[in-house]
Amino acid sequence: MRLIPLLLLLSLYCGAQTTVTLTGTVVDEAGTGVEYATLRALDATDSTLLTGGVAGAEGRWELPGLVVGQQILLSASFVGYATEYLGAFTVERRPPPRTLHLRTAARVLAEVNVTGRKLTDLHRVDKQVFDAQQFENARGGTATDLLRNLPAVAVGVDGNISVRGTSGFQLVIDGKPTQGDPLTLLAQLPANAIESVEFITSPSAKYDPDGKGGILNIRTRRGSLNGWTLLANSSIGLPSVRDYDNASMPRRDGADVTVGYRDSDWTYTLGLDYRRDDQAGRREGYVNTYRDGVLTEFPSDGERSFERENYSARLNVTHEITPDQRLSAGLFAGKRTQFRTADILYTNQRRTRIAPADFLGPGAYYGRFLATGDVLTDGGDVLSNATFYNENLRVRRGDFFIGSLDYTLDFADESSLTLSGLYERTVLGGPTDNRILSWPSLRDTLQLQRNDNDNPLDGLRLRADYVRTLGTVKWESGYQYRYLKHPGDFEYLDKDFTTGQLVVNPEFTNGILLRRDIHALYSQVSGTKGKLQYGGGLRLEYFDRRVTLNRPDTTYRLDRLNLFPSLNLKYQLREGLALKAGYSQRIERTTTFKMTPFPEREHNETLEQGDAELLPELSDLVELGLTGNWGDHSAFANVYYRQVNDVINRVNTIYNDTILNRIYTNAGDARAFGLEAGTTLYPTPSWQLYLSGNVYNYRIRGRLFDAAVNTATTVYSISANTDVAFTRTFSGQLGIDYLSARVTAQGRDSRFYSPYLSVKKEFPKRRVTVLFQWQNIGLGLWDANERSITTQSADFFTTTNYVYEADILRLAVSYRFTRGRREEKLLDSEFGGREF
Repeated sequence: MRLIPLLLLLSLYCGAQTTVTLTGTVVDEAGTGVEYATLRALDATDSTLLTGGVAGAEGRWELPGLVVGQQILLSASFVGYATEYLGAFTVERRPPPRTLHLRTAARVLAEVNVTGRKLTDLHRVDKQVFDAQQFENARGGTATDLLRNLPAVAVGVDGNISVRGTSGFQLVIDGKPTQGDPLTLLAQLPANAIESVEFITSPSAKYDPDGKGGILNIRTRRGSLNGWTLLANSSIGLPSVRDYDNASMPRRDGADVTVGYRDSDWTYTLGLDYRRDDQAGRREGYVNTYRDGVLTEFPSDGERSFERENYSARLNVTHEITPDQRLSAGLFAGKRTQFRTADILYTNQRRTRIAPADFLGPGAYYGRFLATGDVLTDGGDVLSNATFYNENLRVRRGDFFIGSLDYTLDFADESSLTLSGLYERTVLGGPTDNRILSWPSLRDTLQLQRNDNDNPLDGLRLRADYVRTLGTVKWESGYQYRYLKHPGDFEYLDKDFTTGQLVVNPEFTNGILLRRDIHALYSQVSGTKGKLQYGGGLRLEYFDRRVTLNRPDTTYRLDRLNLFPSLNLKYQLREGLALKAGYSQRIERTTTFKMTPFPEREHNETLEQGDAELLPELSDLVELGLTGNWGDHSAFANVYYRQVNDVINRVNTIYNDTILNRIYTNAGDARAFGLEAGTTLYPTPSWQLYLSGNVYNYRIRGRLFDAAVNTATTVYSISANTDVAFTRTFSGQLGIDYLSARVTAQGRDSRFYSPYLSVKKEFPKRRVTVLFQWQNIGLGLWDANERSITTQSADFFTTTNYVYEADILRLAVSYRFTRGRREEKLLDSEFGGREF
């Protein structure tokens, strides 16, 4: 707490610098003022945005809060015109009015071939900003498809997302934090609706401390013109190239539309999206267990496919009540359904009278299976040998509704107050049917089980934020309250073949209620002192969690008071080269699913079970980096160290001879030490190269089931693409995303990679773009889009190879309509998703 007075003293000291307001006009070739043109003041050393505004009547503008003596650039832009730059120049105590002249883009294109390039990535004091348009392979897909291109982000074959090797990160959409699992919300957000992605590696105190991997802030497209804007996209999946013997062929089609309208006081943005994104595939597995002298082996092979359908709608409305007051409302509604089919053929053999001295070890029996393609009968007496067919269908449904309201009041002393509220209602659920059939006739049902669940969720977020500028220092402080209520009723039924009725299985039938309350206070300062940019703050949180079970009637409570500090620095070494440093402390809170202490049947060989007393993961992150740009090229490199206490892992134990129990538990402490780097190069004016990578050493130390855990590995990931403009309207992009093998507390995950190709043709006069995509390129030569997961202990071994569809072909069409004030000058060119 001693740091708070120091931060306040720092803000008062730095606030002594003098600031002024720049004024001027924006005009076109005829000298007419361009109303609603966008003005930006940029730091002349690294193009960092200092402030911005919009021109008013007759093109008049003003930009307050600029520091006397600072070197800046000015830019003006408006649709149908080429962006105009003015500078660099030094801010004076009595700055004269400045005029910026805009020229129509058509005239500029007739005079020169290239006037400059749009930056595809920016590096701020606390974050990296990536332009979504540079990743053509994500067009027509979801936000998940786009994220796999970022340097520190890895997306596995199962859709799980990790940042710098950890699955815990906070998702923020348009500045509004979500407490839900990013996977579900990202799967509902079309990539076409995304403007940029901000990777906040060392978040400041004003952000929620949730997510040990940092924060991903998704900025969506909104109408920014005076008048109407419309962007429509459609995509269709071409017939599958490869056959995976699935019961039905996958469908992949979708459409989305974003409509915007703006006048002097109101801004509206409406987005609608439909997406059908099936995935064909197979599952090849092997499991053995050893208990009381009995060795059980059951290799398996069969279909594992997904049918996924999603509808969503987004609405944002902003009203300028007065020049000093703004009201903004947002609505999101979505419906998502997923059918996971796992129809598997099992061969089950049990051998007895294998003494411990004769037991070869779980991994050795798998090696014999690989060598022969079958289980062996030596080393004991065959107790049973059976082959059966398992039909397993898991249905997951989710209905999402989120509403938000924000009110901002600007004061005369350049301070502002924002009051915000967000409510989420989510209804989750869906049955799992597990049926065992005789083989090969498939006529007799040997076992039938059904489990269902109903999980409605209510979440609430209230916050108040105060911002004040003291010279060159911005002081921010605020309070936030978060509330989550998530009950769950789980019913498990077995078929009684004597009566023909489904009866309740009490071992797996139960109910749970999670309630979580979080109160937070924060204060932070940020600003510039010469060549140094800085930001630092503290966040104090009180966390109260209650988990109540129906049977037995028990409540588990955890409450904590935590202090989360943060500090970010950026120093301009010279023009085009800057040094960055950051520190933050984070927390990763668990989902209801991971705290459900009674087992849930996922499929024939697996149960899933949580722990009602799971501790949250606390982490410390330190990073140091360099960013540079020269001409049109740019590069960055960051070294980071992350220490995680009470790290949560999913581990296996034996439930019975043929079923493993997956349990979520605190496995110990983990640390990661790594380097991430990336560069964007232009070997020729029409050729762009983008290359990024992340390599880190990861180690876990702790105890599992009274046994020591000490595993370590070096992991790396690569994202690379090359974009070639064959003509002004015809281009192609070739790339690959690669994630190496890595260890877990009990085993190892294999490497995973996905090459892709896209070709784009624009028809400017019709405002149409056609895009052909070839995803997961395999050609029958490479095992693209495949991954294996292996875990083992002294008494079991399990490995599963997921073979998902390669060589996926898509065709996407985009249409852009813009109607602005000067038509003749236009160019022709939070909570519940986590539990899904």
